[in-house]
Amino acid sequence: MSSIAAKSRQSDSWFSSDLQFDLLYPESIQRLASMHWTPLHVARMAAEFLATGEGVRILDIGSGVGKFCLSAAYYKPASFFDGVEQRSSLIGHAEAARAILGLSNVAFIHGNFTQLDFKKYTHFYFYNSFFENLDGTDKIDDSIEYSPGLYNYYSNYLYKEFEKMPVGTRIVTYCSWGDEIPPAYSVVQSELDGLLRFYIKN
Repeated sequence: MSSIAAKSRQSDSWFSSDLQFDLLYPESIQRLASMHWTPLHVARMAAEFLATGEGVRILDIGSGVGKFCLSAAYYKPASFFDGVEQRSSLIGHAEAARAILGLSNVAFIHGNFTQLDFKKYTHFYFYNSFFENLDGTDKIDDSIEYSPGLYNYYSNYLYKEFEKMPVGTRIVTYCSWGDEIPPAYSVVQSELDGLLRFYIKN
């Protein structure tokens, strides 16, 4: 077996199950997986919808430890996946996992999504990273500020950015109330009892 084939087979093994994939991270991060990181089957469905052609660039808003971006990049090697995350520690875990997997079509940005130019992106993935700001919700950690006011601010900001995007823009949301989706976007597919929704701008 060539070294390239061996490396490919080793990479494939990480994607055999969520349990196996989560071993890329420390135990403290693994414990957060069921609540905060995108399951592989969700990432695969989202990637199939968002990766519309060669060279498209997809943004994951609040990418955490990078599980969506890394798995989507693996499933769709002709597309590019960027994740933006405001916690530097989570960016570190994402970069470490990317290095192990050897993926070149994924990148992580340390910062707040409000600092980005959305026009650089073709489509978007959103596993509701704003919910942490609501009272009584599970938090990843205490390293950032939380408040209901921030939930409203972020939702309104994202709504306005999505409003500016061209016709044909695609969005996948997971576990979202849809507060951030303008009426110009139509739901074209819904899975997992409505938890996973696929939108296209008309």
